Amino acid sequence: MPDIALLVIIFVVAIAFGFSNGFNDAANAVAAAIGSRAIRPRYALVLAAVFDFAGCMAAAWLEPAVATTIGKGIISNTDLLTFEIVLAAVSAAVIWTLVATYKGLPISVSHSLVSGLVGAGLAALSPADIGWGKFGTTLASVVLAPLLGFIGAIVLMVVLLWAFHKLKPGFINNIIRKAQWATTAFFSFSHGLNDGQMPVALMVMGLTLYNGTDYWNKNPEVGAVVGIPPWIILIGATTIALGVIIGGYRVIKTVGFKVTSLQPIHGLSAQTAAAGVISLANARGIPVSTTHCGVATIIGVGATNRLSAVRWGVARRIVFAWISTFPICIGLGWVLGRLFTSWAS
Repeated sequence: MPDIALLVIIFVVAIAFGFSNGFNDAANAVAAAIGSRAIRPRYALVLAAVFDFAGCMAAAWLEPAVATTIGKGIISNTDLLTFEIVLAAVSAAVIWTLVATYKGLPISVSHSLVSGLVGAGLAALSPADIGWGKFGTTLASVVLAPLLGFIGAIVLMVVLLWAFHKLKPGFINNIIRKAQWATTAFFSFSHGLNDGQMPVALMVMGLTLYNGTDYWNKNPEVGAVVGIPPWIILIGATTIALGVIIGGYRVIKTVGFKVTSLQPIHGLSAQTAAAGVISLANARGIPVSTTHCGVATIIGVGATNRLSAVRWGVARRIVFAWISTFPICIGLGWVLGRLFTSWAS
């Protein structure tokens, strides 16, 4: 198959990945606001889409650290990348994301892609060609990010309850409902900062394979990443925003209503804590899961009432989906990598 045809296929699949990312991850930004009945679903999704788009644009133009991790960190040498590896990895991630969304499971779309790359890389290359250090950092974030979100949400809840304990609940709820417009925007912007770089990284990887240009090098004169075309950034931001605005309502229902009962103060604490952890991870170039952070903070605020307020059966089902993402996507990536490589040869 001609290289231009393979490039088009990678772009199409990258766009599908961006859409499925927003489709599944819409719940992370809006579930707490919808579950606490602070914002109506249609308004919450529009707000999330706008700020997700803004976050994608800001991340890709300022310092795409996460995109660089995906683009040249998981496969240790970019010279080893092939169209077949990229296509197998993103196809594995899209398949698992769509299945999980259909089942109403909030999974990590970014971890799906990373795992797909590992599986596809193992199918076509040797284990020594995998960036195990970067992959290990991603694995560590599965524990660290939810833990930080859980603790942060509890601390914020305690602070807010102490600060507002003398005020009337009705008055406080009215203020917090309005504040959740800001926290929903903050969470969505943070999601765009982190996950918005995924489709950009995939399309840039395709271009690198097509024309041999190393888009990840820095220009010493201006300190900017060389050559990432603005139209690629725009496509990545648009596809994720469209996925968010259409929204995975099954996932929103699971996160916003089934994990625990939410009041406005719970939603405010959960969204603020999750967005803070995601922003910190983005600065470190770690493709952290917004799903893990969002769900962990909701569990955290629910636990401040009493442990029995959290529906632990639902929580266990979600955590099982998080853990399953790695072996499932590595396996899918390996199978598709073998298949595509054999076709190419």
